[in-house]
Amino acid sequence: MRGIITVLGKDHVGIIGSVCTHLSRNNINILDISQTIVGGYLNMMMIVDLSAIKKEFTVLADELTELGNNMNVVIKIQHEDIFNCMHRV
Repeated sequence: MRGIITVLGKDHVGIIGSVCTHLSRNNINILDISQTIVGGYLNMMMIVDLSAIKKEFTVLADELTELGNNMNVVIKIQHEDIFNCMHRV
């Protein structure tokens, strides 16, 4: 099972480190990562492997939302299948 994580907000030190640390603590491997900073704003997208997580997906999503709130950025996670269906042309 794979997921798509997006992080959006004003760039500052520690965003990527905090997100990666949280993922690591939950046994989530980053398969691919892309980031862009435009005009001081960060746009990051990660594809992650969720097959080894021990908690419910909704709990993880809530934790990432709270982590983002604490850093003044928006962090969202979706199952890859849902992401693909939403973006199918």
